[in-house]
Amino acid sequence: MKKAVKKSVSLALISLSALVLLIVGILFYISGVFQKETYLEPWSKSYAAQFGDPRVRLAAHGLLAASGHNMQPWRISLSGSEPMSLYLYADSSRMSKEADPLARQMMISQGTFLDYIYVAGQKLGYQVSIDLFPMGPYDEQTLAESMDTYPVAKITLQKRPPQDTPLYDDLFLPDTNRTAYSPAPLTREQIEQLEAVSDDSSVSIRIVQDKYNLDKLGHYAMQGAAIEAAAASVAKESEDIFRANEHEKNQFRYGFSVEGQGTTGFMKHIMQGLVTLFPSMNSGKAAADRLIQSVQTAVDNTPAYALILTKDNSRNSQVLSGIIYSRLILEAHQLGLAMQPLSQVLEEYPQMQAPYQAIHREYAPEGGTIQMLVRLGQPIKEAPLSMRREVTELLTGE
Repeated sequence: MKKAVKKSVSLALISLSALVLLIVGILFYISGVFQKETYLEPWSKSYAAQFGDPRVRLAAHGLLAASGHNMQPWRISLSGSEPMSLYLYADSSRMSKEADPLARQMMISQGTFLDYIYVAGQKLGYQVSIDLFPMGPYDEQTLAESMDTYPVAKITLQKRPPQDTPLYDDLFLPDTNRTAYSPAPLTREQIEQLEAVSDDSSVSIRIVQDKYNLDKLGHYAMQGAAIEAAAASVAKESEDIFRANEHEKNQFRYGFSVEGQGTTGFMKHIMQGLVTLFPSMNSGKAAADRLIQSVQTAVDNTPAYALILTKDNSRNSQVLSGIIYSRLILEAHQLGLAMQPLSQVLEEYPQMQAPYQAIHREYAPEGGTIQMLVRLGQPIKEAPLSMRREVTELLTGE
């Protein structure tokens, strides 16, 4: 009798194990575990080298920069009559009209691209000169049309001996790390080095790590996350650019994915399989709860915050703050530190108005604009690389 029971239990366990393995196998297959991750190819240092035109090689470095919602909202115009110049345009088709209705974050994303080009130019042997809005400012009443008509910048290259800049290798590291950070505070030397990144009097960096400011800024970050999670139109915008599996990531190569929610390795494919089968897992209340929980985890594991402030909120200042933000990322990598934007509270749609005004009263009392709020610290784990488009998709012109 006992032998029969043991045999039955063993058979049940074997059957259960086989069922679990089958389910896992199905989820991995649906996730696309066997697909080549072509959306990560631009992160290879050899990727840019395949292009003969130095302007395209530099643009291939620029597209590794951070961008709002990972929209990569860049267009590059090349002209045969100006073989050492390229024009950067904001891609109006990639505006986040709900979360970023005034396109402020989009302009910051233009600046991040420009700084990566500048750093890459040093390594590749080009002096990079940047002229912002060379054909004039946008008409704010017809913003999308202006973006398509007026370039954000003219970038002019001049050949010179390559420089061995230490920041070049940092271009190929993830710009955002959403994992927990060590509680160890930054040293005074680290703070001074990072705050000195901006030598432009119109843009400043402020780093805080005292308990009062950690609690206060953490509170603002949570307020912003809760409001964004409850804003149906903003949530829908994020849902529409979520890539559930490897096939979608290869097809679109921009937007969000489960890696951005901190899920990697074995669990990445489990989650991708589940979200593909059950899309509701990443929409509605489930997505809202996940956003709030992820921000809470970030706030609870943050030793310092950095704010990027400008004296005004002009398009010029927005682009400059993006240049400073990119350089802050690269310098942080040099110090073994990582960053993550927690800037929901700085978004400019109606539901966010009250906390937006409150954080500005407290941290920009003289009338400036807080362009970025980021957490800063030594990461516990490495962050995964995010999707990037082919550089050829950015190109227009002759």
